[in-house]
Amino acid sequence: MANPWAKNPWFETVHEAQRRAKKRLPKSVYSSLVAGTQAGITLKDNTDAFSELGFAPVVVGSQADREFSTTVMGQEISFPVMISPTGVQAVDPDGEVAVARAAAARGTAMGLSSFASHPIEEVTAVNDKVFFQIYWLGTRDEILARAHRAKEAGAKGLIVTTDWVFNVGRDWGSPEIPEKVDFQALLKLAPEIAVKPRYALDWIRGGKVEIPDLTAPNLVHKGEQGPTFFGAYGQWMGTPPPTWDDLQWLREQWDGPFMVKGITRLDDAKRAVDIGASAISVSNHGGNNLDGTPATIRLLGPIAREVGGQVDVLLDGGIRRGSDVAKALALGARAVMIGRAYLWGLGANGQAGVENVLDLMRMGLDGVVMGLGHKSVHDLSRDDLIIPDDFERTFGDG
Repeated sequence: MANPWAKNPWFETVHEAQRRAKKRLPKSVYSSLVAGTQAGITLKDNTDAFSELGFAPVVVGSQADREFSTTVMGQEISFPVMISPTGVQAVDPDGEVAVARAAAARGTAMGLSSFASHPIEEVTAVNDKVFFQIYWLGTRDEILARAHRAKEAGAKGLIVTTDWVFNVGRDWGSPEIPEKVDFQALLKLAPEIAVKPRYALDWIRGGKVEIPDLTAPNLVHKGEQGPTFFGAYGQWMGTPPPTWDDLQWLREQWDGPFMVKGITRLDDAKRAVDIGASAISVSNHGGNNLDGTPATIRLLGPIAREVGGQVDVLLDGGIRRGSDVAKALALGARAVMIGRAYLWGLGANGQAGVENVLDLMRMGLDGVVMGLGHKSVHDLSRDDLIIPDDFERTFGDG
């Protein structure tokens, strides 16, 4: 089946990327890209909160040339948007490798999930700015072995994700994901796939059908068969959650940049600094964690003011356009990490779709920096924003 967007593959907004991904992907696959938890309160607030912030424009004196480059955990990136780690990117045959190529083409870094469907060696081969994401899964020795493999593969840093409560039930239903994609699973999914022929054809290469991989090859030693996604998830559920002593231990074992992802409290931000973290991500797992947690953009300012001079502070959650990036930077973020936005781009048009999303982020950011009269993204500050009195949230400061 011909690509309906072959004559105009470019999309103008992330919303259009989402629409095209929904049109192309089987229902279960697409549903996994919009998943939240429980009633989706946090999922909705993550995006809606940005609309409560306004800009204070400068109409005369805009800078003709503007600068966007920055550094995150010691890595230079062309603009302050990087790829957040997300697991099992089976929306496209090349999955994480396609995303890594897109990020490299736009000069930015990528977080690679422990639950990625492609080995880290394939990803670092096409992008030399990869941070490997660790879940606290298994024994300390097993966790350390994964970190060592990542280091040997060329990973520049670790991202330790802490924001997860193993509750993914949604009031509007959750997609059924098979334990593994075998003949029985394909038969069950056949009605969905039959009405999405373009998706099915994308998995045919050299006259053979490539079955989407739902295993986690980065949880084992290089070259070994990884567990199924659900097998790994079960092991993760059975592992006691990490303590700050555990994170301190891992930080001491890893001699490179180290990010703690999932920070929403001031006291946790301070503890991350105390254990020697290089960076923190203000994140609620994209609304997939504890429903009712405030939007991350509401929490960012107080946390950045508290620890921004000691670690790189990043924002993860709800970024859909370049103006969102600008608001995060103005509130103290060094950069942002995007998740759903690039996955919709991947689902809509593969690697080119991810590049498209990154281009939209940069273009939108450029327009804001120009409209505020600045020369550089580093000039953005709270003075550029109109912030309602009750906008920000702070907790954990007692």
